[in-house]
Amino acid sequence: MNGLGKDALRTDALGTRLTPRSSPARRSRPPPTGNQAIADRLREAADLIEATQGEVFRVAAYRKAADSVVHLDRDLREIARGGRDALEAIPGVGRSISRTIMQLLETGRWPYLEQLRGSADPVRLLCTVPGVGPVLAERIADTLHVSTLEQLELAAERGELAAVPRLGPRRIRMLRATVNAMLSRIRRPDRRPDLEPPVSMLLDVDREYRAQSDVLPKLAPRRFNPGGVPWLPVLHTRRGEWMFTALYSNSARAHERGKQHDWVVISFGLHGGADGQRTVVTETHGALMGRRVVRGREGECAAHEVSTRGTLAAPAAIARPSYGPPPLEKEPPPEARLGPHSPGAVTESRSDR
Repeated sequence: MNGLGKDALRTDALGTRLTPRSSPARRSRPPPTGNQAIADRLREAADLIEATQGEVFRVAAYRKAADSVVHLDRDLREIARGGRDALEAIPGVGRSISRTIMQLLETGRWPYLEQLRGSADPVRLLCTVPGVGPVLAERIADTLHVSTLEQLELAAERGELAAVPRLGPRRIRMLRATVNAMLSRIRRPDRRPDLEPPVSMLLDVDREYRAQSDVLPKLAPRRFNPGGVPWLPVLHTRRGEWMFTALYSNSARAHERGKQHDWVVISFGLHGGADGQRTVVTETHGALMGRRVVRGREGECAAHEVSTRGTLAAPAAIARPSYGPPPLEKEPPPEARLGPHSPGAVTESRSDR
């Protein structure tokens, strides 16, 4: 029963099955997406990037866009009906920020900001897809290791959703069509969903982050940190045209599995172009056991390992970092985990039919 016991079988007054992730105490409404709310998020991202010594131009770009958005005399939703071009006509809103605004309007979430807050959770993001409840979202995340809607769409295109337990062909077709429709409203037609940095670059960023984690600026994440202790290291770096932000995962799943010092979430982007997110972990089985791998791109990691080392030899041991989140005797209540200004989660009362 996946470790949930009898709690997994409880239902609410409407007959909706409840799990620890979908119980009434953990439900909340989608975050607001009005002009002021979106401007606030752009400013918050700028503040967090500045506080963690990120690139100055990104800080200035988010603040300029926020100022333009908050002074608009029309609602962003109305403007967005004209597509990305209409949004990019707003002063200070370029290709990257127009996509961010479309994503916020469509899903109510911005994974990059949630990563900076230390509150990123791929299960919550997958739950923004109509028809996907928390149980199915966990199965998809565990099976395919996807953390963005673009990765979910790509997995569907490649037929990989068939590997998800208890997900039949009809449901797969519906899910594929739904995700495609959501993303078609967010991205430009010329955007390649498979455009990502090579695994060698992602693994190099992971290596830099873990090597410097003791001296990097640290954030106080909102989740699993009721004391507000700044323990989560943040790295902003570049490789050629690619920009990266790396943090240890502070998701519920990382804490449940004791991986909050192992799983590294890396956001990446090209100026005005592609962006996305991947998680780098220590493999626990197979030929790559003990090696760092990019989840969802394990085959490329194996090829990279052979091309650089000529073998899949065991790696050297990595010392555990000397910092970390304060120990908790028990999991804090939702309001303490998520904080007073949490991005919130979409209503998780959908049945996982």
